[in-house]
Amino acid sequence: MNDQEGRIRTRRGFAGMDPERQREIARLGGRTAHELGLAHEFTPEEARHARAKSLSARAQAAARQQE
Repeated sequence: MNDQEGRIRTRRGFAGMDPERQREIARLGGRTAHELGLAHEFTPEEARHARAKSLSARAQAAARQQE
């Protein structure tokens, strides 16, 4: 992979790992967060609010594109 100046860059760390290994690490992190009580779980009310907010933003963006 090359950067904008043409230098060769290697993928190191998390980005250079096999995608399956990345998923495994992410899964373990999510599990740990839930066990420690640090993960947020949306209530049905919060989920409805988030969906309404998303739909509103999408509608506004579509309206701007049509102008």
